[in-house]
Amino acid sequence: MRVALKLAYIGTNYHGSQIHPNTMTIEGKMFEALKELGIIDDPKQANFTSAGRTDAGVHALGQVVAFNTDKPELAIPRVINSKLPNSIWTWGHAHVPDDFNPRRNAVSRSYRYIMSGELYDISKIRSASKLLIGSHDFANFCTNNGYKSTVRNVERIDVRVSGALTKIDVQANSFLWNMVRKIVTALMMVGSDVRDIEWLKQMLEPESYEEGIEPASAYGLTLTKVNYPQPIEWIEDGYAIRRAHEHIHEHLIRHRVMAEVLENLIPQD
Repeated sequence: MRVALKLAYIGTNYHGSQIHPNTMTIEGKMFEALKELGIIDDPKQANFTSAGRTDAGVHALGQVVAFNTDKPELAIPRVINSKLPNSIWTWGHAHVPDDFNPRRNAVSRSYRYIMSGELYDISKIRSASKLLIGSHDFANFCTNNGYKSTVRNVERIDVRVSGALTKIDVQANSFLWNMVRKIVTALMMVGSDVRDIEWLKQMLEPESYEEGIEPASAYGLTLTKVNYPQPIEWIEDGYAIRRAHEHIHEHLIRHRVMAEVLENLIPQD
């Protein structure tokens, strides 16, 4: 039977989602848990696939993975989470067709980037973001990975202010490597008057204008959702969600305290 899982993780201490030798990754921890539980013996034989890879330091709420197993009764969040570190958890599962591929079957993906909004003109960021919506060549907004085509269709960009933070939600049919983070960099440059709208228009014409920009920091990015043409009938695990809430609350307390500690490390006049 083929099983799909909704997977979430705090990517801070991981070298990305995709497995790599001698490095700690999300998939590496998943494989260890699934093997220890006897759910799969070998990822390749189980046809383990994910909806996409995330870079080192990037987080996820709605990553989707799928694999074949003879023990579907064990392939449920509360069982799998018992073998995972607190920074990784599954919170929904579904039985899917044998040919289901989380990456190839996806029609779009959604990311959220959270940044400080205190230094930027939000109205300019919103105006600039509208230029990026639609089908464009995003060659200037990615790290070259030998793509056959760098044309992507950005379906939606929402920019909203939440206190001192700005949240940027981006949805597209698919994304190039570092595309979201470079889009954020470009919007920050326009929002801080380092560049203007005309420059952004040029960036969307890579055949006549080429410029490399650095991706925004990974820690602000989260893969929020993967969308499919036929909605998956997810069975969400209330217990797994409650446990994740408890672990996240512990992180929140720690980071709030650390923020105050850092403030107190600044010498006072």
